[in-house]
Amino acid sequence: MVMQYSVIDDDKKALILLRPYQVHAIEAIREASRKRQSGYIWHTTGSGKTLTSYKVSRNLLQIPSIEKTIFVIDRTDLDQQTTSSFQSYAENDMIDIDETDDTQELVKNLASDDRRVVVTTIQKINAMIRQFDEGRHQKVYNRIKQLKLAFVVDECHRAVTPERQRHLEHFFTNSLWYGFTGTPIFTENKREQKGDLAQTTEEQYGDCLHQYTVKEAIHDKAVLGFNVEYQTTMPGWAEDEIDDERYDDEGHMLAVLDAILNRSRRKLGFQNGVGKTYEAILTVKSIARAQAYYNLIKQVKNGEKSLSISENVKKVLPDFPKVAITYSVTENEADSYVNQAYMEESLEDYNAMFGTHFSLATIASYNSDLNDRLARKKERFAFREEQLDLVIVVDRLLTGFDAPCLSTLFMDRQPMKPQHIIQAFSRTNRLFDEGKKFGQIVTFQTPDRFKEKVDEALSLYSNGGETSVLAPEWQEEKAKFLEKVHQLLAIAPSPEQVPDLDTATDAELKRFAKAFQEFDKLLSSIQVYSDYDENVILREIGLSLEDIENFAGQYQNVIEELRRRRKEDQEEEGVLLDIEYELESIRTDEINYHYILSLIQALIENRENLIGKKEKSLVDNYIEDLNKSNPKLSSLISKLWQNVQADAKSYQGQSIIHKLDEMIELTTQQKIRETADYWQIGEDELQFVVDNYRIGRDKQNGEKAITDSQNYLAYKEAHGDKALPKLKYKKALKEDYMRMISEDILPLRGR
Repeated sequence: MVMQYSVIDDDKKALILLRPYQVHAIEAIREASRKRQSGYIWHTTGSGKTLTSYKVSRNLLQIPSIEKTIFVIDRTDLDQQTTSSFQSYAENDMIDIDETDDTQELVKNLASDDRRVVVTTIQKINAMIRQFDEGRHQKVYNRIKQLKLAFVVDECHRAVTPERQRHLEHFFTNSLWYGFTGTPIFTENKREQKGDLAQTTEEQYGDCLHQYTVKEAIHDKAVLGFNVEYQTTMPGWAEDEIDDERYDDEGHMLAVLDAILNRSRRKLGFQNGVGKTYEAILTVKSIARAQAYYNLIKQVKNGEKSLSISENVKKVLPDFPKVAITYSVTENEADSYVNQAYMEESLEDYNAMFGTHFSLATIASYNSDLNDRLARKKERFAFREEQLDLVIVVDRLLTGFDAPCLSTLFMDRQPMKPQHIIQAFSRTNRLFDEGKKFGQIVTFQTPDRFKEKVDEALSLYSNGGETSVLAPEWQEEKAKFLEKVHQLLAIAPSPEQVPDLDTATDAELKRFAKAFQEFDKLLSSIQVYSDYDENVILREIGLSLEDIENFAGQYQNVIEELRRRRKEDQEEEGVLLDIEYELESIRTDEINYHYILSLIQALIENRENLIGKKEKSLVDNYIEDLNKSNPKLSSLISKLWQNVQADAKSYQGQSIIHKLDEMIELTTQQKIRETADYWQIGEDELQFVVDNYRIGRDKQNGEKAITDSQNYLAYKEAHGDKALPKLKYKKALKEDYMRMISEDILPLRGR
């Protein structure tokens, strides 16, 4: 029973139990197939359609009247995630799932007597039928044509058109069809008429067998809601008076880039620190405009435009934004030559950024690498050096792409059809971490028209629950925040008037703590809105940043006191309080040490006389800030900075980053040597573990070699009476070198 509704994910090494709505969908299809009826499943994007469709494909084979199931996926450049998911699920399954690489393999799989799932694309099925029409594969023609099949179609509108489906139904006369979609096509947004072909999902596949809308998914916390901001770069203009060409103007594009690059730090998770920021997609109307934006960003980064990237951004991510572009490159289009030339240039940039070697000949591999890099599901993409910040697209990645760390969709284009709006929005609302509260959407054209179209789409796809899908608008959320400010200040008008730890009752302390938690949540929430202006808000509430930080300090003291009292008195009464709540709004941006080094390098190269007091103070302050989050690295940079000040001339023409790398390597070697000498183990073996260390793993590569290199007798002789017994020695050794790596070496490497 359990295995009917669970999947072993080989990649994650985990048993995945299906949610109730997935179970109901599987059973609905099972019942329909027994009646020889087709139909479709409406499960909102992000709710696990691939997992559900996998179990459907697998479980349908338990029905004697079905000989094979064919799982049809979308075109090649979008099927990689689906296929890899299937392979991971099928690794431990008793039924093989074939990803057919060519038509010959497809014919062989369909003609075999095995009851199996065949994963393929519509293009390969079409090619097989063309070959039958040409008289090929005649020995198996009747066998394949008469198969009792069930087609399971993921993203069913992209993968199979009504015209193509009719053609396949004429060939496979004993076929059932089960489509999966997050955005069905209804009468309200039906396709254009083409003869008597299906115009809606119901006409193409049959009845809706089960539905699970975005409203229900948000309620169940399966996905996030949306925070949509409608902006314009042309205030005062009537929307119907703005020609589309005006959006090609560089002034408009620079205003859009200013919003993305300088006013979206909260949206992009800068408060999380290096390697933990979120990503974004910028979608535009055409390949030409995508190329123009890509080139403009490069010029902004190079200081060639009036727009510059703010210091507040660069001090966290000095290399921001790491940007890529992706679009379809074909040989048939009129602009193909120009598009290929542009793509070659962007591939060179990508190769330089990540040490890859892609070319137009390997464009499919580039798209696959970009997808993986944006999804960040593989361990190596957890580090800043391997991450992207922004990808510019026209239509690619806006459907059927899953990247939980993608937080924001910037749209410099006119609104699309309702189903395409929901599909595009849904790239952003995957669950990720505590800091990601909503999928963030920012539009830059015709705000009134865009809002009207978004409201229509949400009404269509949330069954009347659009208000539960969208985040509150700015004025509404700001009003809630001001109310929480009033409640907090009513309890404690200033940080100095917080209830006294020695004399206040539990109830008084809890009231303050709860009020500050609610204040903090709303302050964190309003900070992601583009309308948020820190100086304006602080003036309005009559508090300074220092006041808020002091309130936060008092709050931490109150929480510690409540924890102490709870240990002494286990009874809980009065105000309900989440004592483990982590503050969100008062996190300060983590200083990236590369930014400090770039300042030092600039001071050295531009120095005419001595380094001025102002510049010295700036670097000193940044080093002091870094010391709060990474004291080990801060100490080395501080030492290097002192050496530079003492003799700046000797550093001219040299790379400060290289100098720091040398200091880090010397310190690392010293730590390895000291640890190896103390425990009497091989220095080379310990070096290997350090170089191949994987964060979060208890077992590391090379541990056995360290064990083999142990010289316990030498250790005992060196430490005499203080030496540990042999059994304790082995445990303490590992604990010490793991601590040394995580506390002494990784911080020096900025990890």
